[in-house]
Amino acid sequence: MMPEPTPQHRWLLQLVGNWTFEGDADIAPGEPPFHSTGTQTVRALGDLWILAEGESEMPGGGLGRTIITLGYDSAQGRYLGTFVGSMMTHLWNYDGAFDDASQTLTLTAEGPAMDDNGGTATYQDIIELKSPDHYVFRARVRDADGNWTQFMKADYRRK
Repeated sequence: MMPEPTPQHRWLLQLVGNWTFEGDADIAPGEPPFHSTGTQTVRALGDLWILAEGESEMPGGGLGRTIITLGYDSAQGRYLGTFVGSMMTHLWNYDGAFDDASQTLTLTAEGPAMDDNGGTATYQDIIELKSPDHYVFRARVRDADGNWTQFMKADYRRK
């Protein structure tokens, strides 16, 4: 028996379509932010999941490709998903929560720390829907003191 889509699933389906983005990322302390542009195609997998495939130029050259899967687990009451990129070997497992007031989905994941010491860190990817044709994607990391530092922001606009 197929589960019926919930309002949470329908919120995700708003992201289906073709997007362009422009954004900045902090790649090294003391260096200027890396400015990038790219594209993203989001498609539905039935009425319960979305798949987002992105492409953009990487610092130092070359094309980076990413795939995000996102869905809502009604039994857990949580958004779940994954992130993989052609520029890394880590599979990111998302656990997310939604804030109705701000129309913001915050996806938390553990991954390799940016300091190259072999440890891990907690990250958040945040999707904020501004309008049907615009959303903002931000990424941040939590430091040892529990403070969050944003290291990337991109504006996505529907083609």
